[in-house]
Amino acid sequence: MAASLAGTVIEWYEFYIYGTASALIFGELFFPSADPLVGTLLALSSFALAFLARPVGAAIFGHFGDRVGRKKLLVLSLSMMGAATVLIGCLPTYHTIGVLAPVILVMLRVVQGISLGGEYSGAVLMSVEHTKPSRRGFFGSLINTGASWGLLLASLVFLLLSYLPDDAFRTWGWRVPFWASAILIAIGMSIRVTISESPEFRAVAGENRIPRQPLRTVVIEHWRSVVLLALSYLSAGATFYVATVFSLSYGAQHLGVDRSTTLELVTGVTVVAIVGVPLFGWLSDRFDRKLVYLAGIVGMATLPWLWFPMLGTADPLVMFAGFVLLFIPYCATYGTMPAFFAHVFPARIRYSGMAVGYSLGTVVGSGLSPLIATSLLGVTGGWHAIAGFMTGFGIVSFLATLALRELPADPGYVTPADPAPATTPSAP
Repeated sequence: MAASLAGTVIEWYEFYIYGTASALIFGELFFPSADPLVGTLLALSSFALAFLARPVGAAIFGHFGDRVGRKKLLVLSLSMMGAATVLIGCLPTYHTIGVLAPVILVMLRVVQGISLGGEYSGAVLMSVEHTKPSRRGFFGSLINTGASWGLLLASLVFLLLSYLPDDAFRTWGWRVPFWASAILIAIGMSIRVTISESPEFRAVAGENRIPRQPLRTVVIEHWRSVVLLALSYLSAGATFYVATVFSLSYGAQHLGVDRSTTLELVTGVTVVAIVGVPLFGWLSDRFDRKLVYLAGIVGMATLPWLWFPMLGTADPLVMFAGFVLLFIPYCATYGTMPAFFAHVFPARIRYSGMAVGYSLGTVVGSGLSPLIATSLLGVTGGWHAIAGFMTGFGIVSFLATLALRELPADPGYVTPADPAPATTPSAP
């Protein structure tokens, strides 16, 4: 559990420092424009590009994860993400090397996207498949707190750096979070290389049920589940990334709220998610998992109409209450998601199916949501269209989830803690 969570926290930390830097500074440093909104749009486009690369990573990592096991691929994903992140921190800006700067930045961002495309599903499966079926909701949800822990670390680092003078932040301050990831990588790698392979994968391998081409099997035989899983994720992705990425530029440029205040709000609500996600994961082991997931989608589809007016008050306490209200249903869905999504596919093609479906959902639900929200704000000048698109995503996710079918745990799986099957001695 610790090995999976540690690596996931680091991967998400590195992913989010890019998103935060995109909203705060990358538009100015790498995509200069006379119009600050255009620069922000270009920076957020580079943020979204990694999500376009995630299905590629999901296909590659999912295929080999189902062929050779989960562990080796998780070590590779952490190495790729770490190298790309440190190099971003060393990259000269547009004013130093011209157009080559954004080109290299985009290339490194693609490497991050490919890495994360394989990381998330592999980490979830290592946790879920090591756990008894009756506790998979809770332990799977702990992996999903990795996103919140990563965001919390990223927000805290940028919050501290936001108190630097603007000149210092622009020249070297923004690089510190990228350099600091090297320390985290060393810690995460030392933990991750010690983990054992998933028992459920070992059971599949021991019974010679590993498909020769798992990705092809997923595409041909399970394409409907892949599409439904991707659509099911849209609402959670849009809610999280509009709240944690788009809100940074929205607060500074539209509401007149200073950068540090918005970062403080995002940091605070991330703590709420760290508690709420495993709470709903625990509840999903005791109640119908699908109903908990659906209830969260209903909340995420309706509460943006309350969240935006609360942000508009520019009162930090009211704004924080709005963030908390929005994140409660998000926690219900995101805490239930790992065990729910893992059981959409049988164990022999589970890595490929879950990774591809989830990554396709993140392309639009996560990667494009800040860009869509920023574009709608630029066209309409207000928040109503943004709330409408979040509601639309909620409706699509709700209908897709209704059509998803959850499979039982693989019958060949027995946890080490479970008693051995009883045997009846032969008659003399």
